[in-house]
Amino acid sequence: MKSLKRLFRPDSIAVIGGGTWCSAVIEQCRKMGFAGDIWPVHPKAEEVAGLPAYRDIEALPFAPDASFIGINRLATIDVVKALSARGAGGAVCFASGFLEAEAEDSEGAGLQQRLLEAADDMPVLGPNCYGFINYLDGALLWPDQHGGQRVEKGVAIVTQSSNIAINLTMQKRALPLAYVVTCGNQAQTGLAEIGEALLEDDRVTVLGLHIEGFGDLRAFEALALKARQLGKQIVALKVGRSAQARAATVSHTASLAGGDAGAGALLARLGIPRLYDLPSFLETLKLMHVVGRLPSTRIATISCSGGEASLAADTAHGRGVSLPALNDRQRTDLRAALGPMVALANPLDYHTYIWRDVDAMTRAFSAMVDPQLAMTLLVVDFPRGDRCDPSDWECVTQAAIAVRQQTGQPIAIVASLPELLPEDVAEQLLAAGVVPMLGLSEAMSAVEAAGLPLPELAHPLLLPTKSHPDPDLVPEGKAKAWLARFGLRVPRSKPARSVVAARAVAADIGYPVVLKGEGIAHKTEEGAVRLNLTCGQDVSDAAVAMPTDRFLVEEMVTGAVAELLVGVVKDPAHGFVLTLAAGGTLTEIMQDSASVLLPASDAALNTALDSLRIAPLLSGYRGAPPADRAAILRAIRAVEAYVVAEAEGLEEIEINPLLCTPSDAVAADALIRRKDMLR
Repeated sequence: MKSLKRLFRPDSIAVIGGGTWCSAVIEQCRKMGFAGDIWPVHPKAEEVAGLPAYRDIEALPFAPDASFIGINRLATIDVVKALSARGAGGAVCFASGFLEAEAEDSEGAGLQQRLLEAADDMPVLGPNCYGFINYLDGALLWPDQHGGQRVEKGVAIVTQSSNIAINLTMQKRALPLAYVVTCGNQAQTGLAEIGEALLEDDRVTVLGLHIEGFGDLRAFEALALKARQLGKQIVALKVGRSAQARAATVSHTASLAGGDAGAGALLARLGIPRLYDLPSFLETLKLMHVVGRLPSTRIATISCSGGEASLAADTAHGRGVSLPALNDRQRTDLRAALGPMVALANPLDYHTYIWRDVDAMTRAFSAMVDPQLAMTLLVVDFPRGDRCDPSDWECVTQAAIAVRQQTGQPIAIVASLPELLPEDVAEQLLAAGVVPMLGLSEAMSAVEAAGLPLPELAHPLLLPTKSHPDPDLVPEGKAKAWLARFGLRVPRSKPARSVVAARAVAADIGYPVVLKGEGIAHKTEEGAVRLNLTCGQDVSDAAVAMPTDRFLVEEMVTGAVAELLVGVVKDPAHGFVLTLAAGGTLTEIMQDSASVLLPASDAALNTALDSLRIAPLLSGYRGAPPADRAAILRAIRAVEAYVVAEAEGLEEIEINPLLCTPSDAVAADALIRRKDMLR
């Protein structure tokens, strides 16, 4: 496919069709001051929206850079073919009824294939696509109203929802929008490819992605690499957290690592902060537009109210945002600026007696700013201008701008209620390099996202193999034997096919032993696990009580300081998801897990382990010996090595528990599900 530059930054636009949608495209380009040529194309009309119309594509003066095709789906295919043959730069296909309608119309998939063949190497957005807005050049292939304005630089947003795109243009947050692009059903050009093209525009500062699904994983890896090379940031709003969106399968691993866990792991691997609501998404884009990625999430907040100071502290609580104690320099300078009556702390209530004194406010705010902080937040709510006089708040705007100019450090004015920061004030602050942030919770989310460290470059993802709807459950003994070949430490064990055989095997292994019923996924729940059996009678009684006549007898591993779950699930959308979690009987109770995609770096694995609530047990809790971290990592690497070598046919692996002792990590139980039984 050719470059998208001509499509997104056109000098000439063809508008094909004569309906209200096409007239709207022409109208929006005129209103935005597009300086290039606009050519309506209609087989019968003399003019469209006041412009002379051309009979067909061949009649155009030359090949258009960008074309909006607003006609029915069958005619769209012929026009795309004509545009491609003419050497056009690209097209937006507005019509629906292609692959997205396959469930209702059996012709949809075939029509989409014909569309792709007609396009050849000409870029196409859609079909079923609303188009895009280029606010930098005033080029709008956009058949509707919008709320934006021309800018010299700004953020680019790509979304899979046309309605959300319209709504985003209506924001009143002073966020400068450079591009808003919808991608339709991505028959040819995917969200990641669009994003990469927009990042290449020097006037784009940050890229925002509203993602419903990823599609081409290699394209997203390329997008993240391009952003690193250009020194630009990407922010994502990924939907799909609800339980309804997660696939349920037989294991604990799958319930912990559903599709959303894979999505989160993918974004983390690519270094793309993830937000969960539109306001936080927009505030993060704004923050990164002004100051870029933050070096940490250490912040200070200042307000003239104890209530706001408490609210700021509570809003930061439980997030990856910290409010460090004041250092000696801050205390000295704040005391000099505020006098003896103010209690110095972070968050700071500076009281109101310096209000209206811009110099005093500037000194106080500057005293709080410090190199140890990533950002200083001034919490200010402005009165509503329709019923009140907001002029008395100009002092805080002036002081914030002065602090930014004098210190050069990141400064934000944050309204605790989003509606209490007027758009004109926000624009004034933004122009001066002060970040205007609407909503205290949204501001904290933005700081947390912008302060995430960029991970090291990862190896290419292990792509998901073909999924099988009804994989086989591998017997535990065989599963352990397979994994042991890749380095996993497993207990000494032997299968038994009767109660008498189980007693004999136990005597051979040596007491104490563990007896397990084979062919059962959740052994504990089914009463198919008995621990610490110390004699033959114990083994017989336990075997008779189990709901199976096939057993596995194992040595009893003692001395564990913690139990982990180590599982891998093939996620068709994201790759192979490795989940680390609290293991044993705690798995479902604690829901304490972290997920990464394979292959994983040592740093990613250690970060995942340290993020668990049971991490203190691994490190040695209250004088207990620590688990052998190197042995744990070897066990995880053994599972990873098996997955990489035997990915074809594999659906899932679960080690639960991995018994973590001060000197070892032993897989007490293993589950493998795969389509073939030959590996």
